[in-house]
Amino acid sequence: MAEHNLTASVLLEYDFEKSFDEQVAIQWMQENWSKSIFFSLLYAALIFGGQRVMKERRGFELRRPLVLWSFTLAVFSIIGAIRTIWYMGNVLISRGFKESVCDSGFYSGPVSKFWAYAFVISKVPELGDTLFIVLRKQKLIFLHWYHHITVLLYTWYSYKDTVSGGGWFMTMNFTVHAFMYSYYTLKAAAIRVPRFCAMFITVTQILQMLMGIVVNVLVYTWHHDGSCKSTTENIFWSTVMYTSYLVLFCIFFIKAYFKEPEKRKNE
Repeated sequence: MAEHNLTASVLLEYDFEKSFDEQVAIQWMQENWSKSIFFSLLYAALIFGGQRVMKERRGFELRRPLVLWSFTLAVFSIIGAIRTIWYMGNVLISRGFKESVCDSGFYSGPVSKFWAYAFVISKVPELGDTLFIVLRKQKLIFLHWYHHITVLLYTWYSYKDTVSGGGWFMTMNFTVHAFMYSYYTLKAAAIRVPRFCAMFITVTQILQMLMGIVVNVLVYTWHHDGSCKSTTENIFWSTVMYTSYLVLFCIFFIKAYFKEPEKRKNE
């Protein structure tokens, strides 16, 4: 019986999750969140400078490094999705939808606290996605680099204040990225993937943006009655960000899957 309980405990909560000190992490982010601006500027300089350098050069293949890169991010996202869904599911079942939106315990929960910080920090190495695009001389669209920069800035800015809605935002992103990076891994490994899989991923991204806007509206509504911890400024910028993503992903979806191949090629 004791062995069974021990096994259940391990399944619910791992040592590295339990021992993670979220207060130290939050304090560090409060003191250093502005470093995300430096990372964003450095990122922009590298990718646009890199495009100039690569203009007259032949693109690198980088297939194996790309497979390893995408696979690593896929595994990270899958585990993060499983752990955060576990936490959010428990909140939804035990305390209801409103509490899942207003809950700030996501940043300090025994399972979720590690993954909340890991999610935020991961937005820096994820910038490496663009390096492969530049070095392989693939088309770099506005949505790609705009999304990377704004997500990095917003997540670092918001984590320091442990605002409501974060649980939903992070869990959705982990889940979408689990599918997305798994797809990228297969593509990089030259494994044929049905076209509908790419469409499905873009649809999940669009749904993520819609849900992000809904959560922001609810946080704004419940913030005024004292239920949700946030600021008007944070809610405003988050809504602007999610709305811009929604528009850009919808445009991308139409261009990628509904325009004639010849027209897509010429754009």
